[in-house]
Parts: sequence; C-alpha cells; structure tokens
Amino acid sequence: MEDILIECSPGISGDMLLGAFYDLGVPKKVIEQPLIDLGLNDQYHLEFQESKSCSIRGVKAKVDNIYCSPIKRTWRSIKELISNGHLEDKLKQIIYEVFESLAIAEGIVHGIKSEDVHFHEIGAIDSLVDIIGVCASLNYLNPKKVYCNEPMLGTGFVQTEHGKLSVPAPAVIELIRQKNIKVLSGFDSIEGELSTPTGIALLSNLADYLEPPPKYSINSYGVGIGNLKFSFPNLVRVYKIISFEDSSINEQINPKCEEISVQEAWIDDQTPEDVSNFVEKLRIEGAYDVSYQAINMKKNRIGFSIQAILPIEKREFFRRLWFDYSNTIGVREKTQSRWILLRRRGECSTTFGNIKVKQTLKPDGSITMKPENDEVLRLKLEYKISTYEIRKIIKESSRNFNAFENWK
Repeated sequence: MEDILIECSPGISGDMLLGAFYDLGVPKKVIEQPLIDLGLNDQYHLEFQESKSCSIRGVKAKVDNIYCSPIKRTWRSIKELISNGHLEDKLKQIIYEVFESLAIAEGIVHGIKSEDVHFHEIGAIDSLVDIIGVCASLNYLNPKKVYCNEPMLGTGFVQTEHGKLSVPAPAVIELIRQKNIKVLSGFDSIEGELSTPTGIALLSNLADYLEPPPKYSINSYGVGIGNLKFSFPNLVRVYKIISFEDSSINEQINPKCEEISVQEAWIDDQTPEDVSNFVEKLRIEGAYDVSYQAINMKKNRIGFSIQAILPIEKREFFRRLWFDYSNTIGVREKTQSRWILLRRRGECSTTFGNIKVKQTLKPDGSITMKPENDEVLRLKLEYKISTYEIRKIIKESSRNFNAFENWK
C-alpha cells in the first residue's frame, strides 16, 4: 500500500490541497459525492483549471457560490449537517474532526464555547467544499500513512469577516499550539497569508507524521496552485510514495535480547520511610524497575527484600548506592538476559489535547500504543470520569503521533 506525502511549498490552504489531489488523479465525482450526500450540491459550482505559478504548472480549484448572499453557518449547524449526512462512518469521522478542531480553536480565540462558534469564512460554501473534498480524496486513496513537512505562515494582514487581521490568523496560531505543529520561519518576511486556518486544520488532522519519512520513492504526484502571487511558486504538492522509514527497524531483531544486572538485598534494620526513599533513589538514578516487600527475617524481625533490575553498564554505580543510601552490609548480584520488544515514547493529539504515550512494536510489525499512566490519572482528576472512559476516549480520538525518540 502506498503512503501520501503532502509538501507545503511554502504554505498550505484547502483549495490548493484540493487542486493537488485532483491533479494526482482523484476523480471529480469522488470529491463531489459526499457534498451531494450532504445536500450541498445546489449551492456551489466546482471547477478545476490548469494554471501556473512562476512557470510551474498545476491545477487550481475554483468554487463559485450560487447564492448571492453567502449562507453563514454555526458549528452546531455544521455538526448536524455532518451527523445527518449519508456518509460512510470513516469519512464522516474525518470531516467531523477537522471542523471540530476549527471550532475549538475559534472558541478559544474569541473566548466562547466551541458550540457557540459562528463560522464566517470557514462556514462559507467554498471552505465546506475544500474540507469535505480533501477528506473524500484521502479516504478514496486510502494511504497506509500520511506525511507532511512543516508549513510556513507568512506575515502582513488579511481581510476577513472580522475585519483586517494580522497574519498568521488567530485560529492558525491556536491550531498550531494545540496540535504542537512545528513551523518554518524562512518566509515570514513575505507579505501574505501562506497558510490558512482551513489548510492547517486539514494538515493537523489528516497527517500521521508532521515530517517526511527519512527515505522514500515517488510513484506519482499532483500540484495545486494558490491564488496569491509571490516571487516564488505558490503551490502544494501531494505525492504517492513508498516510504522506507521502518527499514532501520526491520534490520533490528524484534524482540531483541540484552543483558541486565539484578541486584538485591534483605534489610531488617531500616525504617519503612528510609527504605521507601532508597527505592525512589534507585528509580531516579535509572533502574529499569525496583520491587520490594516485607519479609520475616532472623530473630523474628520484619525486614524488606529489595530487588532492582539495572542497566548492565551501570551495575558498579548501583553497588555504591546500596552501601551509601541503605543499611545493608551485602548485595547479591547476578547477570541475566531478557527479551524485549522495541518501543518508543512520544505524544499524540486527542480530544483531551496532546497526551504522552508509549508505542510498542510487535514481532508481526503491528504497533500498539498506550497512554502514560500519569496522564490518565491527571485527566481523571481534571474531567471527573473513570479511568476506563479516559482510556477509551484516548484510544478512539488519538491521531498524529509525534515521536520523542527512536525505537529502542
């Protein structure tokens, strides 16, 4: 199965993405069918035109509003439109997530609840066509993964229903903050809106990785041309690619075998508080895991059995810790082997915002992901709902995994 790479060159907008997908080969019927299913087909006229930007050819998507007075929609009305539409569940969910992220961003920008957000530009028919058409295109292509490079934002001012606003638009700033998107500043001295709220909302919800794969081959590509004229090409490219990002993983053994050191001691002359502090010290210094339990020792005294699993290269360091921070006069030590699956830490965007998670690579190549327990406990206290519900919501809404480290 092929992957998709979206190249912001230098920014991104909904109409440029739509033009690129059409140029890539997505049929116009595929783009318009969900709009027909939602009952919007009599409100617009969509045309794809061959165009150029600085002599580079591509396709420009042009949407004309049939009504003289544009219909302005609220997030509530758009939500009802999507919910009541006869769309397949996967496509409906993608469209919903894009609009929801925009509603949340606009609500924060204007200091109101997302339910009360009244869309202006985003609720206009051209933005509806762009968002729904792009989601339908990606659903049709059904890529294994979606990559995108970092966008640029531009500077200056843009005319909106709210009047003149500085670039980047407030909603763009909020979306970038919420989704933890990295942006490039090389073109920030260029007057003009390089990335629109619609474009950033699509990018942040549809892309699995906000960076290109380290190695890939290109099978085909499409070019979408923007309306603004600059001294450089204003376009978005969408590539069908074969990525080789997992080649470094495949070259490793999974699960892999490694040596570890196991150190333990029994202590009967130290208070529970001191033992607890010592166990925490072992963990802070980098022990893989530490366990301890109460045991009956000589002269019927209650003591503690403490066992630490350690990196093999740090066993000498931990030997000193036993004698410096506990009352033991002897430490048992053995070297063992363990088989472990490759894993990595990172974060993903969810309904709760960005959540720290851990991914594990199974021997069959599948990846499992679970939220860090500290995050679950924090959300449980914040939202006053059960751990089960927290984990369920995270699992159903998690997208856009951002790795903090390589597989190890």
